[in-house]
Amino acid sequence: MRFPPFSNLLRTLYAFSNFTRVRPIAHQSLRHRPTALKSMPTIPFISSLFGSSSGSNPSDKMSYPDERSPDQWRAVLTKEQFRVLREKGTEAPYSGKYDKFFAESGVYTCAGCNAPLYKANHKFKSGCGWPAYFDSIPGAVTRHEDSAFGMTRTEICCANCGGHLGHVFKGEGYPTPTDERHCVNSISLNFSPEDKPVQEESKESKA
Repeated sequence: MRFPPFSNLLRTLYAFSNFTRVRPIAHQSLRHRPTALKSMPTIPFISSLFGSSSGSNPSDKMSYPDERSPDQWRAVLTKEQFRVLREKGTEAPYSGKYDKFFAESGVYTCAGCNAPLYKANHKFKSGCGWPAYFDSIPGAVTRHEDSAFGMTRTEICCANCGGHLGHVFKGEGYPTPTDERHCVNSISLNFSPEDKPVQEESKESKA
């Protein structure tokens, strides 16, 4: 039996773990404007739901075909893309442009290096707040154990540049061929309506 959508819970947890806490001034009605308090340290358990710890995962020590310095990445990525792809951040749930985007054909590519990652028919509706895929293009995504914040999860990265995509979860009961959910940040992706990038890569591998 599937539980009801937990969109409200996700939004609440994300907001609580990333923004300044507020409370009303003493002896005032709740209608009055609250006074902002100094930000409290992020609670580890809640943080673990929305990101990885940069610098503590095996993926940080691996080498990739597309190796660039942080300054070189900053030159081609937006500030938010750099935070997610290179610093293993996470975008807010239900905020990404590909969360509710579906197409009959096409390919999702890495927003950093343009390597093909997922085909359009890999995507499915999970209701989790981020784009979900049940599989990836063979060899396009690498997996690493992520033990940040006291939890063990499986991080997924672009196999070409090491850009952080998100995490993969298995055994959740979705009616897909693999029973896996690649939970990916929209900002880590671009979409091409044609499979041309995949076709070109196939030709190169045969050469």
